[in-house]
Amino acid sequence: MFVDTAKVLIQAGKGGDGAVSFRHEIYVDKGGPDGGDGGRGGDVIFVGDESVNTLLNFRYKPELKAENGQNGSKAKRRGKSGEHARIHVPVGTIVTGKDGTLLADILAHNQEVVVAKGGDGGFGNAHFKSSVRQTPRIAELGEPGDCYEAELELKLLADVGLIGFPNAGKSTFLSVVTNARPEIANYAFTTLTPNLGVADIDDGSLLIADIPGLIEGASEGKGLGDDFLRHVERTAVLLHLIDAYTDDIAKAYAAIRSELEKYNPELVNRPEIVALTKSEGLDDEIIAMQREQLAVAVGDKSEIYVVSAHAHHGLKEVLRALRRKVAEVRKAEDSQTDDIVNDSDVIRLSDKVQAEGWTITTQYSEELDALVYVVEGEKIEKFARRTNFDGFENVNRLRDIMKKMGIMHDLQRAGASGESVIQINDTQFTFFDQQ
Repeated sequence: MFVDTAKVLIQAGKGGDGAVSFRHEIYVDKGGPDGGDGGRGGDVIFVGDESVNTLLNFRYKPELKAENGQNGSKAKRRGKSGEHARIHVPVGTIVTGKDGTLLADILAHNQEVVVAKGGDGGFGNAHFKSSVRQTPRIAELGEPGDCYEAELELKLLADVGLIGFPNAGKSTFLSVVTNARPEIANYAFTTLTPNLGVADIDDGSLLIADIPGLIEGASEGKGLGDDFLRHVERTAVLLHLIDAYTDDIAKAYAAIRSELEKYNPELVNRPEIVALTKSEGLDDEIIAMQREQLAVAVGDKSEIYVVSAHAHHGLKEVLRALRRKVAEVRKAEDSQTDDIVNDSDVIRLSDKVQAEGWTITTQYSEELDALVYVVEGEKIEKFARRTNFDGFENVNRLRDIMKKMGIMHDLQRAGASGESVIQINDTQFTFFDQQ
C-alpha cells in the first residue's frame, strides 16, 4: 500500500540525572563526593533508504522515541547514554513542524539527519567539589530531549514526471520504456498510486515517475490528482502525454497546465516536453492536424513528439530529448549551488553571543497577586532545566550562575528584590534565597 503522508510524535531521550553520593569506606574519613553524571539521551535520526518507498509504517507506529540516558551512580559512575533511534524513511521525505516549518529534507540514500536531539545528562555532586565546597549536595537533572509533533510528506525524486489526463497512456509508456509494471487497463484512474521506473537510453538512464491522472479541478481536490500533485514538484522535467484521439487537443493541454499552475505556479515554468500518444491507430493526415493544433497551444514552450508505446514508435527520440532536458536542468542546479552569494559583509551576532543573551519581561500573576519577572535566554534556560528545584542548594547555584552572567543585576534594575518572583521556563522561585 502506497502512503505518502503521515503524522508522528518525535521524542528524543531524556538525559539521566546526576547522583548525590559520598564515599563510605572503612578507615576513610570524609571520603568526599563521588556522585556520577547522568548519561545523554538518545537522538532520533532519519536515514534515507532507497529500499523504502512508502510512509505506511508510520501510520501504525506514530510515536518515534529514542532511549533515555541512565542516571549517574556512586563511585563517579556515569550513566549509560541512551541508544539513538535510527528511523529509515523513503528518499524524498520532508519533515515539517505543526506550524509548517521545514525541519528536514531527505534527498539521498544513506543521508542522515538528526530530527530530535537527546537531552544532556546532569552533573553529579562530584562535579561540584571545590576548595570552599567540600561536601556539595548539588546534582543536576537530566535535560528533556526534543519532543514535537511532525508531519511527514513523501515527494518522489525523479528525473521525469509523466502528466496528463486519465487514460492518456502514461502507464503503458512507463511499462514499455522502463522496468516498472504498473496496472494497465482501458478505463480512467487505472493508476491509483505513483509508479517509478528506470529507462535506459544510449549510455545513460532516466528515473521516470508516473503520476495518477489529473482532471479539471484536481488542484481543488477533485479526482485523484490533488493527492499526488506533490510528486510533480520534485521532477526535473515534465513529459505531458496527450491521447491523439482527444477531440479538442489544445483544450486538453491547457486544462492540465491550468491545474499545475493552480497547485503551484512554479510548475508551469518547469521544463516540459509534449507527446501525442496512441498514434498507431491514426493515419498521418490526422496526426499532422492534431499536432498542428497542439503546436498553436504549446507555442515555443516545449517540443512536440508523436509516439506509440504499443508499436514502439518514437520512444527513443522522446527519451533522448528528455535526457538532454534533464542534463540541462541538473547542470543549472549545480551552477546555482556553486554560485552562493557571499554574505560575509553582513553584520550579525555570533551564535555564542546569541546563546548567552537574555531578556527580562514582567507580567502580573492573579494567582500570586504579584508581578512576575520572566527571564528568557538559551543558556540560562538550559541551566534552569538542569536544576532540581526541590533542593535549596541547587536553587542557590542557579542564582549564583545568574549573578555571574549579570542577570541578577538586570533584575534589580528592573525592580526585583527580596521575595520577588522569578520565572524561567515554567518554574518560579524567589529572587533571594530565603533559607
